[in-house]
Amino acid sequence: MQTRILGKTGLQTSLIGFGGFHLIETAQKEVHFLLNTYLDQGGNYIETAADYGAGLSEKKIGHAVSSRRQDFILASKCGRRTAAEAEQSIHQSLKNLKTDHLDILFMHAVQSVVDADKIMAPGCAYEAVLKAQKEGKVKFLGISGHGQPDALIHAIRKHPYDVLLTGFNYFDRFNFPETEEILLKECLDREIGVLGMKALMDGYLYRSPEQGIRYTLSLPISTLVLGINTREYLQKDLDIVNSFTPMSDDEKEGLYLNAMELRTYVCRQCGKCDQIVDLNPSEIFLLEGEYDRQMDDGTVPNPAQYALAGKLKFWFMQKESAIQKYRNRTIKVDPEKDYTSLNNQCPYKIDIDRKLKLVHSKLSEDGYIF
Repeated sequence: MQTRILGKTGLQTSLIGFGGFHLIETAQKEVHFLLNTYLDQGGNYIETAADYGAGLSEKKIGHAVSSRRQDFILASKCGRRTAAEAEQSIHQSLKNLKTDHLDILFMHAVQSVVDADKIMAPGCAYEAVLKAQKEGKVKFLGISGHGQPDALIHAIRKHPYDVLLTGFNYFDRFNFPETEEILLKECLDREIGVLGMKALMDGYLYRSPEQGIRYTLSLPISTLVLGINTREYLQKDLDIVNSFTPMSDDEKEGLYLNAMELRTYVCRQCGKCDQIVDLNPSEIFLLEGEYDRQMDDGTVPNPAQYALAGKLKFWFMQKESAIQKYRNRTIKVDPEKDYTSLNNQCPYKIDIDRKLKLVHSKLSEDGYIF
């Protein structure tokens, strides 16, 4: 399997990494088969977290591949914020994984600037990381987060991280464009190794695995971490990565235009409707992305798709920040106004008038019912 250099760490990581979250629901015998097959096929990056099943994922990985520790790069995540709690978490992770060191320890799920700074404050988690590094128990420090990337951008600008892990996919690319446009670029400028996850958007893009994986691997990241819990998924992922070619710009534009998940609802942020009114609809649609990832379009699709969207739309718990930002806007949507003149401006055939009023219903506090 092809490898890429992971930033300033110098580690060579395989194109796809094995994510441990979905090993929680996988029998130990299958975990053994999946992980060893992945390693045998040239994969070399395994990642989990202390909080995945209260250590269950780590324990399964330890049982399955600790005898092959020299064959792979191992990462886990710590969600604790005090030094004492973080030290205990690191100790337990090493015990669960049956290893004497982690190649990467991520500060897990950093979702706010306050949280990012708390990690580095006196008496907090970073002190435990420094101690673990001095003792040879941790090599590199990473940070992970989801959704709106403000906290991650702040963290890499201010604090000494070696590696970053966050989501990249062709759907959320239009909900959180700063992830690619700012965060990714600044990581590359600082030689911070970048690992991608959620190429299939926690399963929402399940009908489009090849284009989802190809899109994310076409970004300047080192490794795409995939959740793998069946032999079928493992083989499919291996087939895709072993025949991988980067998407051209034309292919990406075709994907943005035709992807079934984007439909004629998700704003692609082309900005053409902003040129007609001072409302700047594309900015309002970014707030909708932060609110519910533009997953609720006011219709009921097939039951499975509806149930999945209902589970994932508030996955990152950022709806309140979106509501606050909309509250602070000087110019808001007027639900009594006719915005249909904007519809002809959209190359993606979005009903801008309808979408604006639906978003106003989501974000406003005036009781407007869509």
